[in-house]
Amino acid sequence: MITLSEGGAYLVHGTEIIPEGADAGSQIREKAGREISREEAAKNTIAYGILEAHNTSGTMDKLKITFDKLTSHDITFVGIIQTARASGLTRFPIPYVLTNCHNSLCAVGGTINEDDHMFGLSCAKKYGGVYVPPHQAVIHQYAREMLAGGGKMILGSDSHTRYGALGTMAMGEGGPELVKQLLSQTYDINMPGVVGVYLTGEPVKGVGPQDVALAIIGAVFDRGYVKNKVMEFVGPGVAALSADFRIGIDVMTTETTCLSSIWQTDEQIKEFYDIHGRVEEYKELNPGEVTYYDGMITVDLSKIRPMIAMPFHPSNTYTIDEVNANLKDVLHDVEERAKVSLDGAVPYSLQDKVVNGKFMVDQGIIAGCAGGGFENICAAADILKGSYIGADGFTLSVYPASMPVYMELIKNGCAAAILETGAVLKTAFCGPCFGAGDTPANNAFSIRHSTRNFPNREGSKLQNGQISSVALMDARSIAATAANKGVLTPATAFDGEIGKYQYHFDANIYANRVFDSKGVADESVEIQFGPNIKDWPAMGALPENLVLRVVSEIHDPVTTTDELIPSGETSSYRSNPLGLAEFTLSRKDPAYVERAKDIQKAEKARMQGEHPCQAHPDVKPVMHVVKKTFTDASHENTGFGSTIFAVKPGDGSAREQAASCQKVLGGWANIANEYATKRYRSNLINWGMLPFLIEEGELPFKNLDYLFFPEIRKAVEEKAETIQAYRVSVEADELVPFTLTLGELTDEERQIILKGCLINYNRVN
Repeated sequence: MITLSEGGAYLVHGTEIIPEGADAGSQIREKAGREISREEAAKNTIAYGILEAHNTSGTMDKLKITFDKLTSHDITFVGIIQTARASGLTRFPIPYVLTNCHNSLCAVGGTINEDDHMFGLSCAKKYGGVYVPPHQAVIHQYAREMLAGGGKMILGSDSHTRYGALGTMAMGEGGPELVKQLLSQTYDINMPGVVGVYLTGEPVKGVGPQDVALAIIGAVFDRGYVKNKVMEFVGPGVAALSADFRIGIDVMTTETTCLSSIWQTDEQIKEFYDIHGRVEEYKELNPGEVTYYDGMITVDLSKIRPMIAMPFHPSNTYTIDEVNANLKDVLHDVEERAKVSLDGAVPYSLQDKVVNGKFMVDQGIIAGCAGGGFENICAAADILKGSYIGADGFTLSVYPASMPVYMELIKNGCAAAILETGAVLKTAFCGPCFGAGDTPANNAFSIRHSTRNFPNREGSKLQNGQISSVALMDARSIAATAANKGVLTPATAFDGEIGKYQYHFDANIYANRVFDSKGVADESVEIQFGPNIKDWPAMGALPENLVLRVVSEIHDPVTTTDELIPSGETSSYRSNPLGLAEFTLSRKDPAYVERAKDIQKAEKARMQGEHPCQAHPDVKPVMHVVKKTFTDASHENTGFGSTIFAVKPGDGSAREQAASCQKVLGGWANIANEYATKRYRSNLINWGMLPFLIEEGELPFKNLDYLFFPEIRKAVEEKAETIQAYRVSVEADELVPFTLTLGELTDEERQIILKGCLINYNRVN
C-alpha cells in the first residue's frame, strides 16, 4: 500500500523511480541519455523552482523568502496586527486576507468575538486588506477559491495552510512570521529537503481523500520521515484524482510535520481555476526530466482502504476493517495510549462502545478545511440517501467549507438528501475542529472528517472530569456509519452509486458580502477596539544571566500546542494576552500558571528597580549559592523567570499563543529533547524565548528546581556551540553543572532573543 525509500531516489521522466545507490548514475545515463549529478537533479523538483523564484538571499542554502499573499483567521489576526502596529505598520504591503471562521459563535464570551471581527474589518479598511465575515468561508477554502495561484507562495497563521494541490506552496506559521512579512522582512530558513510522494493506481469506490491522507500519516509520522521537509506529489496516480480529492489529501500533510507541500498540476487543476473565474492563475507544474528527492513515498491508491485514526493522534491509524476484526486488541491499545495522553486524570475506556460485538459511535461530523469540500459532502449525501440516522443518541452534523459550496449543495439536491436523514447542515465554521462547537457528551466517541483528534481538542475538559474522544475518518465512511445508525462501517460496504457532480461557483456570494480594499489603504479609518482587545505587555531584553525555575515537567512522547494552550472556548481571549495566559497548560498541568506567576514576581520587582528577594523568598538563598561561584552575579544583571521541560513540544497548531502565553507569564525558555515542528520553535524565538535542547536521557534537574545560566546573553551574542548551565541546590549549597545547546539560529533570530521579542526588535518609539 505505502512504501518508504531508505535513502534518496531519482525520478526519471516523471514515471520511473531509481533508488540512490552505486548504479544509479549508469541507470540514469541509460534512460536520460546523459550524465546528471544529484545536485543538478535536486534543482529539478517543483519545490526548488518555486522557492528559488521567491528567495531574496542570493543563495539557495540560506533562504530569505518573500510571500505573495498572507491569510489569518480570527484567533490570530488581532495579535498579529497589534504586534505589527507596535512596530510601525502603516499599510499591508501584500494582499492580506482576514477570515472569521473560528470565533464565529458570538455568544461565547459576550461581545468578545464580534469585537474582534469589527477590529478586523476596520483594520482591513485602514491598512488595505480583505475581510471575510463570519460563516462565509473557512480560511483555507476561501484561499483555495480566491487566493491560490500556480507557482505562488502563501503564508498563513494557521497550521493547515496547504494549497499544494493547486500548485501553490503554502506554509502555516505562528503570527510573528506574518508580522515580518507585513514589515517587508523575510521568512528565513535553510533550503528544506524535498520528499517525493509517488502515486500510482486509483482509489476504489468508497475510499476518499482522508483515507489516503491517514494512510500516509500513519506511515511517516513516527519516523519523522518528512519532518520540516516539502512533500512533492507526483506520478501517474495524480491524474486519477479530482482537484477536490487532491485538496483533501493535501490539507492533511500538516499532520506529517512537513514544512509544506506541492503537486504536479494538470487539466483538472486548470478546470478548478476556470470554474472559479481565475483560469489565468493556473500554471502547469511538473518535475524535471531527472529529479532527485531526499526520500520517496510510494502510494498505490488502489490498495488504500477506508481508514480510521483512533484517539489521540492522526498517526494512530488502522483500516476500519482492522478495527472491526480486532476490537479487543485495538481498544486495549487506545486505552494504554490514553494513560500517557491523559496522565490518568480521568477513567477512560471504550469497552462500553462494543454492543453485540459491534463498535458503536455516538457522533459524526463532516467539517472544515478537510471534510467540508463539495465532493466529500456530495458523496456523503449519496451514501445517506434513503437512510435515517435514527432517534437515539447518534447525531450527524455537516459543515460546508464555504457559502458557495453550501449554495451548490442546495441547488443540486444534496443538502436536502442530507437533511432528510435527520442530520444537521450548518454554516462554514471551524468550531468542531478545535472544540468550539459540537462537543460530544462525556465518554462519547465522535468520528470526524476534520484535521486533528488530540486529547480534549474536541472540547471536553479533564480538569472538570470530562473526557470524550475523536477518531478521524473520511466523509464517505462517516456517512456509511450514520446510515448504519452509528455502527462503525467502512464506505466500501456501501453497494449503491456514488455520483459525480458538476460544481458551479457563484462569485456573487463573495462580491456581495466580502470587503475587499483592492490593496488601497485608508489611513483616515479609526480602528475599532473592543474592551477585551489589549496591547502586549512590556517585555524586557535578555539579561546577562538568568535564574529560571522549572515550573512544568512533561514526559509525554509528544506535547501538542493544544496541550500548551487549550483551544475551544479559550479562543475568545486570544486578543487579551494576559487573559488568555491564565489558561496556559490548564489541561496538562493546572499548577503551571500559579507557579510561573510566582517566580515572575521576582522579575517584575527587578524591572521596577526593587530587590527581587523582597518579592520572592527563594531569590536570596538561590543567589547565595550562585554568588559563591559567580561573584559578579547580582539582581541588577540577573533576570528571573520560568521554563518548562517537554520531550517533544509543539506538534499541531501554528498558534503563537502556545509560546506567547508562557512569555507573558515570565517564561524565558523551553528545554526539550527536540521540537516537534519548525513553527513552534520559531514562535519561541520570536517571543524572545530560548529554544534549549538537551540530550535524551535522565534529566539533570526536576520540576521546581532552580537553574542558573551564567553569561547567557554573551553566549547568544557569540554563537556559543554549547550552553553551560547549573542546577542550584540550596540544600547542598552547590551548583550542579549540565550542558545544553540552542540549535542553529540566524543572526536575526539571535537579535530577536537578545532584544526580548520580535516587538522589541522592530519597535518604533
